[in-house]
Amino acid sequence: MLESLGSLSGTPWLYVIVSLSILLDVFVPILPSGVLVIAAATTAAGTTAAGTTTARDAVEMASSVHGGTHLAEIISLVVCAATASVLGDMVAYRLAWRGGDRFDRAISRSRRLTAAQERLGAALTRGGGGLVVLARFAPAGRSVVSLGAGVAHRTVREFLPWSALAGLAWAAYSVSLGYFGGHWLGTSWMSTALSVVALFAAGSAAAYLVRRPQRRTAH
Repeated sequence: MLESLGSLSGTPWLYVIVSLSILLDVFVPILPSGVLVIAAATTAAGTTAAGTTTARDAVEMASSVHGGTHLAEIISLVVCAATASVLGDMVAYRLAWRGGDRFDRAISRSRRLTAAQERLGAALTRGGGGLVVLARFAPAGRSVVSLGAGVAHRTVREFLPWSALAGLAWAAYSVSLGYFGGHWLGTSWMSTALSVVALFAAGSAAAYLVRRPQRRTAH
């Protein structure tokens, strides 16, 4: 994967592939969009980190035009990933809005999805959409939140700002993991694997925090 992405680094195709993966991720949560974002950032950072052996070398590279070019790639990757995340959320939200009855029946079959939908509605009503941000990191949380907001007919004004914040936070975190991993450890499977582990750890923590209100209520 790293070799393939490396050949696409600096080309529009890299952003197309990343965007499509993130867009489809909301409907097929098993797609490794986070892994792909990390790998792309690792590849870009590995180029800037190549050959740096001292702190002085790192400073010189950071101030060079070459380093600035790759910094622009990293920023572009964050913007691309965040934008694709929000677009995917809104597509799922609109589909669920229009097919509300069908999605509502599907959600009602699962106690977990029903509870998540109720908590989402309460959070958005209170203006505390932090749940939307947390759910973006949790496995399949983005799908539940986007579809749940549509089924509940939450307004765009309630949902979109939190979706944008969630997408930006997730994109910045994922790209940062890949960038710093590639910059410190180089473009290798080890750096990508460690970054992916950190992403999954954040997802597990987010899933735990999202479920906590339900556990407290049960007690």
